[in-house]
Amino acid sequence: MSKMDEDPFPPQSVDLSKPSVARVYDFYLGGKANWAIDRGFGQSVLDEYPVLRPIAISNRLFLHRAVRRLVAHGVRQFIDIGSGVPTMGNTHSIADELELDSRVVYVDHEPVAVAHSQTLLERHGDPDRHAAINADFRNPNKLWQRAIETGVLDMDQPIAVLLIAVLHVQQPGPDGVDISPLVMKRYRELLSPGSYLAISHLTDDGLPPGMDENLAGIKRMYDASSSPVIWRTRDQIRELFGDFEMMDPGMAWTWEWHPEDYSPNHSAKLKFSEPAQSSIWAGVGRRPQP
Repeated sequence: MSKMDEDPFPPQSVDLSKPSVARVYDFYLGGKANWAIDRGFGQSVLDEYPVLRPIAISNRLFLHRAVRRLVAHGVRQFIDIGSGVPTMGNTHSIADELELDSRVVYVDHEPVAVAHSQTLLERHGDPDRHAAINADFRNPNKLWQRAIETGVLDMDQPIAVLLIAVLHVQQPGPDGVDISPLVMKRYRELLSPGSYLAISHLTDDGLPPGMDENLAGIKRMYDASSSPVIWRTRDQIRELFGDFEMMDPGMAWTWEWHPEDYSPNHSAKLKFSEPAQSSIWAGVGRRPQP
């Protein structure tokens, strides 16, 4: 992992000629932090595969439930990697519902998303508890250092790293091959014992009849854009947690991960006849004590 210190992933330049995964996701959720290029691509996907909007909403509700559960387990600090723009029920607003001393560092590699996040936090956040930084998931050592430099986090206390709908976007190394499993190993090492890791990931594994065709079509559209994707099986997603101890109920569809803790306003928009239609495996793991 020493080569990662050399930063082979320089910061992106601003490019508003291509849709951004983060801003398109905001569009799916009904947010306003997106541009015409994002709405155009997002609408073209929804025109072909309208199921993607409820899938995205179910994923956001998993984030809400995971944050609430983590706060209930004593977590007060979060690093939200690939956060996009913190709107539409963001991490710090959910955490603050239960614990006003919670702390969140938002991380994204897309400069427009980071600038927008910083502006929103200046208006509606607390600079002592909330920050947004520009860093690349693929360089964990540098990302971790930048998170420390915000002064928001106490690295001696448990932290939850959130990777919500991030790892199905391909994370190519210098040779073009996805390096997510290798990078995840480093994040697990960086987390102190008693800290947590939350992951949600689109899949074509275990879907009801017809859904696999939808996911194949969605993949083709994203692969043809500037953001190719990769679907993993349930077992492959579980491997990203390494030896972390899974929080009950273990790996689950987003819609059945603690469904008793739901948000009525959002849930009314979901039209799933069975949990597997949510199409995203999700889980929360804890680094064991030595």
